Amino acid sequence: MAISTAVKLDLHTHYYPPPYFDLIREGGGDFSFDRDPAGRTIIKYRGSRFFGITPPMSDPAQRLEDMDRVGIDVEVVSLSTPNVFFVDERRQPAVARQINDAYAELVATHPRRFKAFASIPMDAPDAALAELHRAIGELKLNGVILLSNIRGRPLTAPAYRPFFEEANRMKLCILLHPMLPANAEPFGEYVLGPLVGFPFDTTLAVARMCFDGMLRDRPDIRWIVGHLGGAIPYLMERLDNGFRDFAECRAKIDALPSTYLKKLYYDTVTFSPYTLSMARDLVGTSHMVMGSDYPHLLGSIDRAVSSIEALAIPDEEKQRIFSGTALSILNNV
Repeated sequence: MAISTAVKLDLHTHYYPPPYFDLIREGGGDFSFDRDPAGRTIIKYRGSRFFGITPPMSDPAQRLEDMDRVGIDVEVVSLSTPNVFFVDERRQPAVARQINDAYAELVATHPRRFKAFASIPMDAPDAALAELHRAIGELKLNGVILLSNIRGRPLTAPAYRPFFEEANRMKLCILLHPMLPANAEPFGEYVLGPLVGFPFDTTLAVARMCFDGMLRDRPDIRWIVGHLGGAIPYLMERLDNGFRDFAECRAKIDALPSTYLKKLYYDTVTFSPYTLSMARDLVGTSHMVMGSDYPHLLGSIDRAVSSIEALAIPDEEKQRIFSGTALSILNNV
């Protein structure tokens, strides 16, 4: 179903099919359930909090009510951290299929309101390619969500190269979502995991992909970087200086990092008028998409809309952020 460019389209919003949390409980390992000081159910990674469970996460009816309240027409739902990577490579394919099938069912039930990013069993290379083709080709999902590290392994690892070669060939849209850094211990206090660890790991992942030549060599992947790119917009000039000053930063790329970083897409999950304006000046609204991070506690479906509406920019640029950019990069629209 074609979507009008006049709609508001949320590209960073998370939905969890009801069985998902049971799968994490059964999976064990580094992930555990607990309660925070307010009595809310949370998930911890190696003892560090990174996930608070809220009722709308598994409730499409509540989602639709909230979308209607703020004027969001379409959500592109995805499975946030830990995605399917709470289990090893043997179990990841089955979990990914279950989640992607549930997403396809949600979209089929509400075709005018929901689209979806697929989850991929990246640690099982053959299954990863098979699920990519099934999700995009058969289920007609609209791209893929990947984490900034996969069980501690960077996305630049050789094991993932075949996947990204195929993603480049397919002109795949990929939402890059943070995961806690592999060493989670420093983020155990004061909810520092989501507050600092997430943007830290996003920044590390993007900088590494840039200097490693991944963005240069696979230019047709349409990367959406979550949370306005972590610190990437703020550090872009510093990364350029690294290219100028250090030979190792020029080993695999032949242009300033900003050349590649400005070709990425950045969601608006910051809600700060100052940082949104900076990003607009840096990369332009043609590389910005609306995101809410709903229904997570640090997200806001209300501010996702109001922060864009309040920008002192022409209406056509606002509409570009609301949906125009998204419709130019999503698969199967």
